[in-house]
This record gives sequence, C-alpha cells and structure tokens, in this order.
Amino acid sequence: MSTKKVTIQVTGSGILQDDVIMLGEGVLKALKIPSGRPLQLQFGSYRREVTVIPVPRYDGLRLNQTVASKTGLVPRSVLRVSYRASSHTLRLGPYISVMVSQDYPDQPDRPFGSITMFCQELVHACRKQGAYVSFFTPEDIGAVTGYMQGWVYDDGWKKTVLPVADVVNNRLTSRKLENKPSVQHFMKEVKSLYGTHTFNEKFLDKNEVFDALKSIPTLKRVLPESHLLKTSATLKAMCQRYPVIFLKPVRGSLGKGIIRVSRQPEGGYLTLATSVGGTRKQSYASLDKLYASMSGKMKTTRYQIQQGLTLIDNSGRPVDFRALVQKNKTGKWSVTSIVARIAGGSHYVSNLARGGSLSTVKEAVAKTQLSSSAKASAYAGLHTAALDIAKGIESAIPAHFGELGIDLALDTSGRVWLLEVNSKPSKNDNTPLSESKIRPSVKAMLEYSTYLAGF
Repeated sequence: MSTKKVTIQVTGSGILQDDVIMLGEGVLKALKIPSGRPLQLQFGSYRREVTVIPVPRYDGLRLNQTVASKTGLVPRSVLRVSYRASSHTLRLGPYISVMVSQDYPDQPDRPFGSITMFCQELVHACRKQGAYVSFFTPEDIGAVTGYMQGWVYDDGWKKTVLPVADVVNNRLTSRKLENKPSVQHFMKEVKSLYGTHTFNEKFLDKNEVFDALKSIPTLKRVLPESHLLKTSATLKAMCQRYPVIFLKPVRGSLGKGIIRVSRQPEGGYLTLATSVGGTRKQSYASLDKLYASMSGKMKTTRYQIQQGLTLIDNSGRPVDFRALVQKNKTGKWSVTSIVARIAGGSHYVSNLARGGSLSTVKEAVAKTQLSSSAKASAYAGLHTAALDIAKGIESAIPAHFGELGIDLALDTSGRVWLLEVNSKPSKNDNTPLSESKIRPSVKAMLEYSTYLAGF
C-alpha cells in the first residue's frame, strides 16, 4: 500500500461543507484515488463519508473547521494519506497516543512534569516523519465511545477532544493506575472496536520473567538461580549454595528495597539494604533470625531470592548494563542502545536514582580486571543476550511489548547474566550519551508505531 505525506490545512466552516474535502491533484494521481465519488475518510476511530474536490498545483489536504475539531487535528499537521480501493477508504495517519500517568493542566509549559521533554521530542519526530501524536491519562478516557480527552501540540500544549488512535503506547508508571477497571476496559475495547494496537500493555514482575525464561533452553546460561521466597527452607538452601544472595521485591523498581545477604567467615549473616540515606547494615546470628526479621515485610511484599554473582567492578564500584531493546520499522526486535551503569560510592546497586553514573560499555570494561579477550567481546555478548531475552519474553509471556529495558551484568570471567527486565523503561535511564535532536529511542518508538498502524 502506497502512502504520501500531506500538510493538513483547515478552512472556516462556511467555505467548505462538512462532507467535502480538498486534495491536491498530485496526491490523487499518486494514490490512484478516483475523483468525484464519495469516500470514507478515516482518522483513528473517526470515520465520515466525504466527497473529494481535486485541486491543481496543490500538495495538501483541506478540511473545514467542524471536521478538524472532531478529529482533533491542528492546522499545518503533516500526515501520511493512504487509499484502500476495496473499501473506498481514504486514511490519514499514523495516529499514535501515549498514555501517561499524570498531567498538570495548571502548568502549560510542563503539562507532563519530568517527561514533558520526551513528549515534545516525540511531537517533533512525528512532524518530521508525517505522523500525529496525542497524550492522555487514565482520567481522560471518556464516557463517549470512540472519543476521549487528550493533549496535542499547536504552538503550545492544548487539551481537546480526540478520536481513539491507531496505536496506544502504555507509558503508565503505576501498577495501581494500570490495573484500574476503566483502563483495562479501555484497552480491551479499543482493540475489539477499532483494531487499535496497544503495546507495553503491562508491568512485568521479576519472578514472572525468570519463571517464563527458565523454559527456554538457550537462555539458561544467562539466568542466575532464582525463586519466589516463600519459606525459610528456600532461604537456607540458597545461602548454603551461594556465599551471597539477593532478596528483591518482585514488583520493585529503581533499586528500592533490595537486600544483599552475605555469609560471614566467623558465622552469621550480614545484610545490606538500600535506603534513602544510603545502605543500612544489619547482622544476624542465624538464618532463622534473618527470616523472622523479614516476616513483617513479607506480609505486604513478595520477594525474589536470587543467586549472588561476582560481578566486574570499577574501582570497587559494581558495574552493570542497561540495554534498550525496541521493535523496529519491520516489527523485529533491535538493540537501540547499551549503556554501562556504575554504582554510586555508598551503594551496591547501579540505578541512577541511587547515585549511579553512566558510561559507554567500552569505557566501563576498560577499567575492570577482565581479560583482553573478554573486554573485546563484551559488547557483542551483551547485544546477543539482550536480543535473545527480548525474543524470549515475547514467546513466553502473553502480552504485547514494543520496548524493554533489559538489565545485564558481566561476571569476572566475562559471562553475561540477566538481572531484570523492565517493560516501562525510564526515558532518562537509557538516554544515549551523545545528544541529538531526536534520540534513537524516540525514533524507534515512532517507526514501530507506524508499522503497527499499517503505514
């Protein structure tokens, strides 16, 4: 199916009737659109029968103000147009919506708080590529079928009524919001009624990921031994097998609540727990006492118990890696970036939120005790593992993902290990170190959305 980019112009309602649009003759010829006969105009969930008037020496599309207000299109939008002869449908798009957790209408310059720059960047990318993007929160999901509230950019942010998009990217950062009945109903309804594609549909929890990937033989090599912590017997068995183990909240993020348990030479166990002020130390004479101290937390938080690894470090600071893996313009997984994260001075986790810093893979491994051959093959090993893990998630977990933040580590022999997978990767954590106007991560998200929309 061929498409052509057009600029949308809006005229006053008195100049053009609601059921008439004007289209450049060049566009009509390029897409083999017959003139003079009624067509279905489609933009997301908006559909209307229209008659097309060809305009010589014109390369755009002109709508009247009434139709523009029902579509939410702003003047001078650049979109692609396609024509499907079998259904006489003239389709505008791709139209993408991003569901965000919260908006701030009283802050017109920063309506999405800390991710406003990402949203602005996506608007800019869409205008260059010929796509349309809006942003909405769970509160904007409307009672009127086929329509909703949302934000668009037109020389400033404005909130307006919009049709449902071709593609919805779920950027919710709260499980509580995502699990709201209204959100779940919306995501199911738009798929069934309009064929909308939704991606990054759900949060992943750590235990779900490791359990799913255990069934894939090719991934066993990258998986540290992991279990859901249910009994003291599991804790004792893991602490007998490994000198260090980690207890991680199954639904935790940003390194919160992780507990490192190490067996002491003189007997007993030392725990290090991440906290706001740094790292909290605690000693226990026995594992029974340690487990008893966990019982209160375990009433509200499920923990994954995981084999401790002897990881590479940079001057005593642990190093791990975040790979951003995204679907590309042909719908295949592709690695967009891999960055090294070096833990802050008082921490044993590398998250930026805990004082960690970013580095390139090459620079990070150069300052470690890895062998020359392990340093030379580090990037390729991380790249291969990231791709294999993304494909494994897709095959083993029944949900649609378009991007994954995959946290990996290297042990002192150069072997790659999986730490965790994040289905809502932060737009700060994976920022490439070289700055450009449109980041590769934003470009990839737009290209995959365009692919899903059928443009």
